[in-house]
Amino acid sequence: MAVVDNAVYVDGVRVAEPASLDTTFECLRELGGMAWIGVYRPDEAEVGSVATEFGIHPLAVEDTVRAHQRPKLERYGDVLFTVLRPAHYDDAEERVEFGELHVFTGTDFVVTVRHLDRPDLHRVRERLEGQPDLLRLGPEAVLYAVMDEVVDGYAPVVAGLQNDVDEVEDQLFGGDPAVSRRIYELLREVMAFQRAATPLLGMLDALDAGSGKYGVEDELRRYLRDVRDHVVRVVERVDAFRALLQNALSLNATIVAQRQNEEMRTMTHASLQQNEEVKRISAWAAIFFAPTLVGTVYGMNFEHMPELGWLLGYPFALALMAGGSFALYRVFRSRGWL
Repeated sequence: MAVVDNAVYVDGVRVAEPASLDTTFECLRELGGMAWIGVYRPDEAEVGSVATEFGIHPLAVEDTVRAHQRPKLERYGDVLFTVLRPAHYDDAEERVEFGELHVFTGTDFVVTVRHLDRPDLHRVRERLEGQPDLLRLGPEAVLYAVMDEVVDGYAPVVAGLQNDVDEVEDQLFGGDPAVSRRIYELLREVMAFQRAATPLLGMLDALDAGSGKYGVEDELRRYLRDVRDHVVRVVERVDAFRALLQNALSLNATIVAQRQNEEMRTMTHASLQQNEEVKRISAWAAIFFAPTLVGTVYGMNFEHMPELGWLLGYPFALALMAGGSFALYRVFRSRGWL
């Protein structure tokens, strides 16, 4: 098993660092206090040894091994099973990465199971070990500190998403053709973040509601309410991001439609202008066709043509060409072709 950290605490102070889990179980029985076992990506057999010692329900073990669980809070007898979804904003890729953290809390133990590198629970241990008054409150204090660490990790994510939303607004009104895809991808990230953060409100409410039954100290309840306040702010910001992005997606569709309509109007106007040019060219072609036709006939130079011996044949041909052209000009002019 990838045991990241393993310690026994008595009265808020680390008193033992057992080399193995079996030694941990023995120290816990001898010294009392609380055991805090941190593991990383365990398999079913590895979790089974911890589950057997602390009486963890098989369904919780199955969820832990399979992972990919939604954030939730479930109680199996005296064991509380908590699933959290830490989040991290990758500045280089401009995307949100999600982890998964499982926490088992009983009357005298805490088992934290990580499936990704984040969050850094070593920092949580150091913080609690520097506050023995808080740590001596028991496993619930560890659960509070872990949830607080996860929620604090949401703040950089919110800041990163805010920056992405601002960039999308600039792209939207800047006419960037790739903005539709960016809005859709960002909206998916925001919705995934909502699924990670929003359930924490109900989970914290459930912890507060059951604190009297399970003897949670009032001081610890105040800490949990502080975490809830932070979650409320995060959820409100994320809800606002989602609404803004949905509006941006609708606005982008409207802008694209307007742009397409403008292009269609431009193309229609160009087509009408082209038609007018074709009309003018056709009209002038027809006008010049009349004298060409007459000139072609008279240019055949057949030997037997009645007009060849006629004194007024040449003036008549000129008059016929001019008259035909003029008549066609008047016709096309009246129809608006010229």
